[in-house]
Amino acid sequence: MPLYEYRCEACGEQFEVVQPVSARAEDTACPQCRAQKATRLMSTFASKIVGDHKPGFSEMKAYDMLNDRMDKFKKLPPAWGKRVTPSPENFGPVKPSGPKDSEGGGTA
Repeated sequence: MPLYEYRCEACGEQFEVVQPVSARAEDTACPQCRAQKATRLMSTFASKIVGDHKPGFSEMKAYDMLNDRMDKFKKLPPAWGKRVTPSPENFGPVKPSGPKDSEGGGTA
């Protein structure tokens, strides 16, 4: 249960009360004069943030994952790459067109 800080409008006394969150300020009685004219004050509080509940942590993690994914996509070839006209080099080693022995007419 939280600790609330109040000021009594009747006598001006400031006091603290441990109450459930559902408690209304109008129903809180002053310990000095017993009047039910208390006003809840804003006060400071301490909190401890542990683990991945830090503000912005999930957003930072999501952006890191996105950047990693985009780096991987940069290494891939373009989806709509340039069309290459077919050439003999694209189909493997070049084969000779005819026999080489027929060029000189014979053996000497």
